[in-house]
Amino acid sequence: MKYIDIANPKRVSRSPDKIIQVLSDGTSVERGYKIKNIQLRLYTEKNDKKLGSYSLITSLIETDKGSVEMIYDEGFRGNDALELSCKFLTDNLGLSSLILRSLIFLDGKWQTLPIIKNYHQMIKNQFVHYVMKNHCTIVL
Repeated sequence: MKYIDIANPKRVSRSPDKIIQVLSDGTSVERGYKIKNIQLRLYTEKNDKKLGSYSLITSLIETDKGSVEMIYDEGFRGNDALELSCKFLTDNLGLSSLILRSLIFLDGKWQTLPIIKNYHQMIKNQFVHYVMKNHCTIVL
């Protein structure tokens, strides 16, 4: 399952303008997750005559238990914004913090999933009980 951890998911509803593959071997394991793929993705949102392009740079972390895309950086960063962000990420040990941040997000999703499933089962049971008790006919 892919999660988008961005306040306005419409910002990444299209294909990115550019992608840099940071990791693709799929052999790294961290906190019980197998990291399959890490990308930095560039979405150019607008262009200002003085400031240049406004860049939204996201990270996409794909694991064996789900994927998450979240904002890495944004702003008027110039024409080589994605390359500079990738260089900064890999040169300054930012990769481990990026992975950790994504896995913490996924941990939260995995912990709430049983609660959501139990809630839906409870609602379904109440509905079935009500239908049977009141001899209702359901037309679909």
